Amino acid sequence: MTIARLHKACPVTKGVLIDHRKALTLRDVSEASGVSEMTVSRVLRNRGDVSDTTRERVLRAARSLGYVPNRIAGALASQRVNLVGVIIPSLKNMVFPEVMSGISEVLEDTGLQPVVGVTNYAPDREEAVIYEMLSWRPSGLILAGLEHSPAARAMLQNAGIPIVEIMDVDGDPVDSCVGISHRRAGQQMAQAILAAGYRRIGFLGTKMPEDHRARKRLMGMEEVLADAGLDLADREFYSGGSALAKGREMTETVLRRSPDLDFLYYSNDMIGAGGLLWCLEQGIAVPDRLGLAGFNGVDLLDGLPRRLATMDACRLQIGRRAAAIVAGKEGGAGTLIELTPTLQPGDTIRAA
Repeated sequence: MTIARLHKACPVTKGVLIDHRKALTLRDVSEASGVSEMTVSRVLRNRGDVSDTTRERVLRAARSLGYVPNRIAGALASQRVNLVGVIIPSLKNMVFPEVMSGISEVLEDTGLQPVVGVTNYAPDREEAVIYEMLSWRPSGLILAGLEHSPAARAMLQNAGIPIVEIMDVDGDPVDSCVGISHRRAGQQMAQAILAAGYRRIGFLGTKMPEDHRARKRLMGMEEVLADAGLDLADREFYSGGSALAKGREMTETVLRRSPDLDFLYYSNDMIGAGGLLWCLEQGIAVPDRLGLAGFNGVDLLDGLPRRLATMDACRLQIGRRAAAIVAGKEGGAGTLIELTPTLQPGDTIRAA
């Protein structure tokens, strides 16, 4: 193993190299299911008369192995197309356009073209998107997050192309990985909140099963609070896309329920901005009476009456570095790059 320390706008703290796995073939599925390659081909192409029992056996073996059929026919079957699949959870989230900009910027002069799939944070949808992407034999795949279903992970492990998971490093990557530690980001924010003298802290964010990165930030925050002898005083969750209106609604709900809270930590800047606007309309003294912070460092914050405290999540750099790995410009198989986010205290945290 070799360790690479590569520094750009956000500093790198670690890198590791491992080997790719070989792509699966019809023969692998044939051996696993105990039927001929011709029968496997008929089942996967949905052609010819095959018994239900045999069909189920083949499909079960293919799913277990993570096999994806090749949709490139004839002489092209062993080649790759000049596409890079990019799989993200949402197009509504302001975070991912900047990631896409970084990817497009690096791929622009490589002959590779990004094509986007959206999962809506749903594991079954992610499986379907991965399957469709890989069936066209792209030159690489970039996807958000480290948590996948067993079937999705099997497809990724046996794709035989560069796979780069982005945004998060707190987990076990399939191949390469570029992102930040959301657990450490939550810890860092909690330390800043406590240093400023706040003690009654509430968390507002997405429901945790769908947003693993927000869950890890909350986990990191609670660890620091516990070390200080404190518990999270209240929490409010929501489903659906991030929106200013949702932030206003959640802030009003949690403060009416727990009026003694002195700090609100939002899982993203959009709902945090909505909360800030609601607090200012209500005449709440921010940050003296109530401190606020979000996450991501989106450009939206530049237009608010006060600058919301947040943390830059290195989105552009993540996109650039992931694309560089896929294009063969940086690292290699199994490259792990952890970037370090920067706390931006803005105007909504008291000076420590």
